[in-house]
Amino acid sequence: MNTSLLLAHAAATWFMVGLSTTIHWVHYPLFGYVGSRWPAFHHSHTRRMGALLALPWSIEGITALALPFLLTGAARWLALVGLGLLASVAAITVFGAVPAHQRLATHWDAASQARLVRADRVRWALWLCRGALALALLT
Repeated sequence: MNTSLLLAHAAATWFMVGLSTTIHWVHYPLFGYVGSRWPAFHHSHTRRMGALLALPWSIEGITALALPFLLTGAARWLALVGLGLLASVAAITVFGAVPAHQRLATHWDAASQARLVRADRVRWALWLCRGALALALLT
């Protein structure tokens, strides 16, 4: 097994764990304080976050897809579980976070923010689990 691939996978996964932790516990809760500049703020937020996460999430996804084909035994099963968790993160993003962000694009409202935070709480927990699996694959 190529150790570089496992290291790239773990690094990308833990970058996403850190980013999702910051977004979930710091950034999203502060949305309600932006005020009248909300549309410009939200547009800038989504553009910047998209640019920040594009490369690490791509690396995480590509390596997560490759690992089940390259590992054997228990490590393969861990990689498959991790891939399932990543698919769940993607589904929650597409069906939960993106619609909430679309509702928030023109104006802030507490209900849409609450929906976003609820969806993100699940993503955050799944990424923590992925981080633990990525560390387990390194050992």
